[in-house]
Amino acid sequence: MSQLEKVQAEYENFTAQFESVIISTVSEAGIPNASYAPFVMDNAHNIYIYVSGLATHTKNIYANPHVCVLFIEDESQTHQIFTRRRLSFDCKASLIERETEQWNHIVEQFQQRFGEIIEVLRSLNDFRIFQLTPSEGRFVVGFGAAYHISGDNLQQLVQITRG
Repeated sequence: MSQLEKVQAEYENFTAQFESVIISTVSEAGIPNASYAPFVMDNAHNIYIYVSGLATHTKNIYANPHVCVLFIEDESQTHQIFTRRRLSFDCKASLIERETEQWNHIVEQFQQRFGEIIEVLRSLNDFRIFQLTPSEGRFVVGFGAAYHISGDNLQQLVQITRG
């Protein structure tokens, strides 16, 4: 197996180790905010977050639907702090309307993954589901080992080289 094939296999399984994703949003006034949210992901790499309408990141998504997400290796698991394995995607957020077929399907996925807390959240009308659709990304596995992910093919890594 080539090095690229090994990294490709790692990329394909990387998000499975996470239950939450770090999200970066920007307010209407241009003020950045970093937060996190539990998530589920579909086969097309769309990321779904179930968040309170009272949260800063939710207000920011309504004002500016461009969101960056980050999955990053736990510090306790890394061999070198400067090269923590990480995957980021630039995304566009769209609201999934409540009680639609799609919303019910996504809520069921949250229920399966996170258990009974989802029943509580389901009863709270301020909670929203957003679909974060990646346009491009980057997977970093070490020094000089960064890979671009294109929105045209989110399955395929392309190594980033100098020049």
